[in-house]
Amino acid sequence: MKLVKLEVLIDKGTFSSSKEFKIIMEHIKSAVRAVDWPPGAGSFTIYKQSGKKRGEGSGVKPIKQNFMQKLALYGWDLETPVDIATLKRPGPLDATYKVGNKLFAVEWETGNISSSHRAMNKMALGILKGILIGGLLVLPTRELYQYLTDRIGNFRELAPYFPLWRSLKCNEGYLGVLAVEHDFASTDVPRIPKGTNGRHAL
Repeated sequence: MKLVKLEVLIDKGTFSSSKEFKIIMEHIKSAVRAVDWPPGAGSFTIYKQSGKKRGEGSGVKPIKQNFMQKLALYGWDLETPVDIATLKRPGPLDATYKVGNKLFAVEWETGNISSSHRAMNKMALGILKGILIGGLLVLPTRELYQYLTDRIGNFRELAPYFPLWRSLKCNEGYLGVLAVEHDFASTDVPRIPKGTNGRHAL
């Protein structure tokens, strides 16, 4: 899988010039590039079929699991519970990496655009509260989106809201959105299973 675009929304303080940040970004980029299909191919070829109709297109969760497994090998914690909200604790962060007494978070989108907003807000709030030093949301490009489960959150659909997160005031923190995409599209590869049935496959 390839990295297409990194949109930096918040970059305050000196964290982005630190050794820890460099290591974190190397881990994330390496984990994205390690996502392949079919398994062992060394590149990512998506099944060339629209995901708009029921039972068609490719699933998303097995792709995420491949990425997360790679981060775990680098020492990241998966499904990290965080006490960010005052009244109701949000769901766990997909992956976190410890930086001093704070965490850097990564969320990989498997839900709709509303889920993308929740992920961004969760990380932004964590930065404002001083729990997170930074966060990154990984989203498919519009080009990849068309072959995945219908209505999955994607970079182009989230982009109009970037000014909202850019306007947040903090002394230190990093928040970004990373767009990822397939290397090839073909009908000569199997579809990526939807749901959790293909958990072992990717």
